[in-house]
Amino acid sequence: MGMVDLVLSTLDDQGVLTLTFNRPDTLNAWTGAMGRRYFDLLAEAERNPDVRAVVVTGAGRGFCSGADFKTLNAIQSGSYDEVPDPRPNTFPTTIGKPIIAAVNGACAGLGMVHALVCDLVFTAEEAKWTTAFARRGLIAEYGLSWVLPRIMGQQRAMDVLLSGRVFTGREACELGLANRAVPGERLLREAQEYAGELAAHSSPASMAIIKRQVWHDWDATLEESAKTATQEMLASFGRPDFAEGVASFLERRPPNFPPLP
Repeated sequence: MGMVDLVLSTLDDQGVLTLTFNRPDTLNAWTGAMGRRYFDLLAEAERNPDVRAVVVTGAGRGFCSGADFKTLNAIQSGSYDEVPDPRPNTFPTTIGKPIIAAVNGACAGLGMVHALVCDLVFTAEEAKWTTAFARRGLIAEYGLSWVLPRIMGQQRAMDVLLSGRVFTGREACELGLANRAVPGERLLREAQEYAGELAAHSSPASMAIIKRQVWHDWDATLEESAKTATQEMLASFGRPDFAEGVASFLERRPPNFPPLP
């Protein structure tokens, strides 16, 4: 399989880009090459004014089953010699366009990391989730010890991290890890429809700034967050998005927001 085929890319006429991890024979286990392709496509989406929202899913029965075992074996044996991508696994949080994970199946370890660094998560009710790390002799990798308590609370985070137990997409939603849990056959359609709503009705500039505020403010004090928000609000008054947002509301018509530059 060529690098281009590792992550499939389709853009619809609403501006919704769907990226599909495409190693179904391994439940889309993560490799360095697949990661580079995924991040390259996100970087391209950032530059493409036609892209207004991104949906990420997996081919076949899995979203991403975690790190590829061939990679883990190579690391264990000392034979791993692949040059790592310099972009961190949190790279999706730096992209100015909303990213929705559509977790269609197995979501384990590193796969769970990549679901949770998306901005929203939709999951199939029957999808299987697990951190898995403790059951492999590993630790909470790639910032999950920071992300999980903020999303679901410390006690729940301890549960899924220490036990490494498998739980369903329905429970993932109940725990706060997903926005919606739906039957698998409806998952991708619902995620794409939601992304289409964002593309049609929300200002690209507003979404980019809100996304930066939310991810950045996890490290900010309330005072710092309020100060930044005031600066951003004053700047927004001078953007065409504000004029169009008000005009479309008063004229009772869909907005025609400009793309991100």
